[in-house]
Amino acid sequence: MASVVLWAVVLLFPASEIALAVMRRARRGILQHLDEGSMGTLWLVILCGVGVAVASQWIGGLGLPGPRWLLQGLALLLLVSGLVLRWIAILSLGRFFTVDVAIHDQHVLVDKGVYRYVRHPSYTGLLMAFAGLGVFFDNWLGLCAVTLPVAAALLSRIRKEEAALLDGLGAAYAAYCSRTKRLLPGIY
Repeated sequence: MASVVLWAVVLLFPASEIALAVMRRARRGILQHLDEGSMGTLWLVILCGVGVAVASQWIGGLGLPGPRWLLQGLALLLLVSGLVLRWIAILSLGRFFTVDVAIHDQHVLVDKGVYRYVRHPSYTGLLMAFAGLGVFFDNWLGLCAVTLPVAAALLSRIRKEEAALLDGLGAAYAAYCSRTKRLLPGIY
């Protein structure tokens, strides 16, 4: 039963990301589009990483340590908690959330809820979900292929996003940055 639930969540993950990519692109009321291709780069990195992870299933000797049931439980926990955190963050931003980096007219700083603790909780959730996907593949190469390149692409995107927010929101965003971490409360 847990295996069926895990597979369902594994399939829900890309479906939710594709839905976001289609439905939450910046449109009306945008002062500036500042994405600089970061969304396309992120999708390319994700597709390549998942491709490598899938292909790694046919390479022996790369299995993660521990019983299969424990790895499946960990994968499920990381996937579900990551997706829940991501969607809470997205819903908290409301109309200000877009999949491309953009500044809206009347853009305001959101620093309540999960944004009180970190500046990019949707990316934290995304990284957790990719870590869960990596554990789901049950080998070191798959885990590394879906986490490390995605983390690098997200860090690059965060730099672009923070520059745009600093430019658009000014001192309020600078003060927010000084009191919160990017992805992990109190750490980074």
